[in-house]
Amino acid sequence: MGDLLGQKGPTGRRRMRFLFLLSLVCPVLPEQIRYTIPEELAMGSLVGNLPKDLGLGVQDLPTRNLRISAQKKFFTVSTENGDLLVSDRIDREQICGKKSSCVLEFEMVAEKPLNFFHISVVIQDINDNPPTFSQNITELEISELALTGATFSLESAQDSDVGVNSLQQYYLNPNPHFSLIQKENPDGSRYPELVVKTPLDREEQSCHHLVLTIRVLVADANDNPPVFTQDVYRASVRENLPMGSSVLSVMATDLDEGVNAEITYAFINTGNVVRQLFKLDSKTGVLTTGGELDFEERESYTIGVEAKDGGRHTAHCKIQIDILDENDNAPEVTLDSESKQIQEDAELGTVVALIKTHDLDSGFNGEVFCQLQGKFPFKIVQDTKNTYMLVTDGVLDREQIPEYNITITVTDRGKPPLSSNRSVLLNIIDVNDNAPVFGQAFCLVHVAENNPPGASIAQVSASDPDLGPNGRVSYSIVASDLEPRALASYVSVSAQSGVVFQLRAFELTLQARDQGSPALSANVSLRVLVDDRNDNAPRVLYPALGPDGSALFDTVPRAAQPGYLVTKVVAVDADSGHNAWLSYHVLQASEPGLFSLGLRTGEVRTARALGDRDAARQRLLVAVRDGGQPPLSATATLNLAFADSLQEVLPDVSDRPAPSDPQAELQFYLVVALALISVLFLLAVILAVALRLGRSSSPAAWGCFQTNVCSKTESGVLPNFIEGTLPYSYNLCAASHSSKTEFKFLNIKPDNVPPQDLLCNEASWFESTSDEDPQMTSNSVSSQQVSSSQGSSRWGCTRARCARRGPCWTETRSSRAWWWRCRTTASPLSRPPSRSPWPWPTASRTSWPIWAASGPPATQTIRTSRSTWWWRWPQCPASSSPLSSCCWRSG
Repeated sequence: MGDLLGQKGPTGRRRMRFLFLLSLVCPVLPEQIRYTIPEELAMGSLVGNLPKDLGLGVQDLPTRNLRISAQKKFFTVSTENGDLLVSDRIDREQICGKKSSCVLEFEMVAEKPLNFFHISVVIQDINDNPPTFSQNITELEISELALTGATFSLESAQDSDVGVNSLQQYYLNPNPHFSLIQKENPDGSRYPELVVKTPLDREEQSCHHLVLTIRVLVADANDNPPVFTQDVYRASVRENLPMGSSVLSVMATDLDEGVNAEITYAFINTGNVVRQLFKLDSKTGVLTTGGELDFEERESYTIGVEAKDGGRHTAHCKIQIDILDENDNAPEVTLDSESKQIQEDAELGTVVALIKTHDLDSGFNGEVFCQLQGKFPFKIVQDTKNTYMLVTDGVLDREQIPEYNITITVTDRGKPPLSSNRSVLLNIIDVNDNAPVFGQAFCLVHVAENNPPGASIAQVSASDPDLGPNGRVSYSIVASDLEPRALASYVSVSAQSGVVFQLRAFELTLQARDQGSPALSANVSLRVLVDDRNDNAPRVLYPALGPDGSALFDTVPRAAQPGYLVTKVVAVDADSGHNAWLSYHVLQASEPGLFSLGLRTGEVRTARALGDRDAARQRLLVAVRDGGQPPLSATATLNLAFADSLQEVLPDVSDRPAPSDPQAELQFYLVVALALISVLFLLAVILAVALRLGRSSSPAAWGCFQTNVCSKTESGVLPNFIEGTLPYSYNLCAASHSSKTEFKFLNIKPDNVPPQDLLCNEASWFESTSDEDPQMTSNSVSSQQVSSSQGSSRWGCTRARCARRGPCWTETRSSRAWWWRCRTTASPLSRPPSRSPWPWPTASRTSWPIWAASGPPATQTIRTSRSTWWWRWPQCPASSSPLSSCCWRSG
């Protein structure tokens, strides 16, 4: 697992909590996660669990879309549990070469919300490459005169592994003449040297075979080896140097002469890659380029060179070549975001995309900066050295600009600078931020009256620049001045087209609402003015016309002068405007020129004096026209008679037969039918009253029909008046000497019943002494006419009061005294009447009548009837006594 998980204890836990809190506060900041794995892991091997190390929930993986952002993906992420798995062969030697540290770095991207995490995977070397020599057999010629201790450099073995897995030691099988030592190059690599232990004798053994298959040949004496002018040659060259360019020259000298002084140069302890990039002239020692040098691949080379004379003596030197970087690599830019769209109501600073840059050059040549080409409501914010974020920097409005084609330019700081561009097409997602808009806030529509139901009278239209449901407008009616009549009886509107259909004249408010969430709306006032249509003809009000359309007659004095006002035709028109402008015209006259008619006033005047040849009776046919198109008219026939008195024309008028009036006949029949119905209804009422009184058990119930007797009754209700029933009294008074019978209804207010009679002037009071339940008594006919045992001959209206709880008492007044009745209950009476002349009984129901020691006074009369108690009290109780305040009941 990674280093982060490897840290245990309080420190590791604190760091994990810090990273988790940091991810909550700054969700776009990258988190550094580091794993270490060996190379050559099998495909599908587990590297680490990303949700656990990054603080993500496994249940969020499907929505977060966790993925790897890298050019070459050696790893993959499991969509089930978020494990980081090996997806390709990882060969450290191929990826990193001889570098001491090999790290694969990539970014993990999580969507919704957008986060990215920096992942580093350290590749550990394993010992999977054995050391190898460039040649299977190495021949080494050593003179037999070689001194003991002389050393001869051997070609070093190559091992692609690094660290402890690389070449560590050279071994030589035991040999009496040679031993082996190893030395290090400046770059740390080791190379072997063969040491002569004992003198060599060619005559004894001319060839020695060593375990490393190093063959040593003993030659004749050559006592001067070549010598280089310097041990280490250094040179710096620019990358991209053309092939064949000279790098440097090495030089060795040999004091020998002849063949032994002829020196040849060759590479030693140098890999095949170096041999391909550089060429060494064996005769001159000039080092030239044999391939393209690339600083990004390797920054320096160490080359071993051997100088050999003709006598097999050798010398060795090192060449250190440093590659100078040039700005030959343009920066690379990648956008790491699958979402290429953003809502138009996004807040400022919302991350749109992650931008990663990479430049293979070093120094200033590898330093880059990112910028946008053009003016956009976006900006680029640098997050890390090579990571930027494209965020919103202004208000987005899809209705103005639905999409942005953004060009991102990355430029390095080299000379000359190199740059790269990357374009991204960003779509703006519509939100419901525009309410429907009507073309005008107020609409005035004129329609003709009597418009047929369902006819289209107007059309309103509202526009909404939003898209889809956000811009789909529906119309409805929200308010009008047509209450309380239902709005649907006046107008209807099509929800799809907005066409308004008139049913009646109206004034209303229409609303256009889109289908966004939340929905937005706009209102428009629609006033419909109903234009008058000439659909009403004029109607003549005066003079009154008969069924034949003619007036009876008007008299004109025989001596009437010109301009005399004879009569005036008055007409009205139910229309308005021009349709109601009336004009009066004479259609026909018995004597043309005798009368004139006012065009607008309708006044009939004499135009000249009556002549001897003019008839005494004249007839005018007058037409009344309105100003409509087409005009409507009405006619009236005026009968005029020239006479000095009315009696002169009465005989002629009376001789005329009276026309039959069917309307009068119909009214007569209606009056007769109404009279019959009224009589039948009155008989039914009298019969119903008679039947109800006939069911009474006491003959006194008919006392109200006696002469000079008025009976008052109160409708019975339940004792518990909480039910909300209000009492009513009905007064039916009849007298034999009167021709009228009165039937009166009186509403008695139960809270303020006066102690005296409300309807009659009689002072007699009566309460039934029945032993039945008070409730049952109250529901029966409670007004009775009986003979009293105290000698009272007349009884009037009754009144009963009963408490909600506890006992009940009632009073009955006769002509001589007040009688009080108390009916027992399960509990004793709480307190006596304030004016009671004796102590009140305090025992329970079973001990009645048990009185105080003094007992009731002798002047009082007590009567009992099972559970009902009566006593006589000569005085009338005050209205404020408990008899009036604590009991309530309507009978």
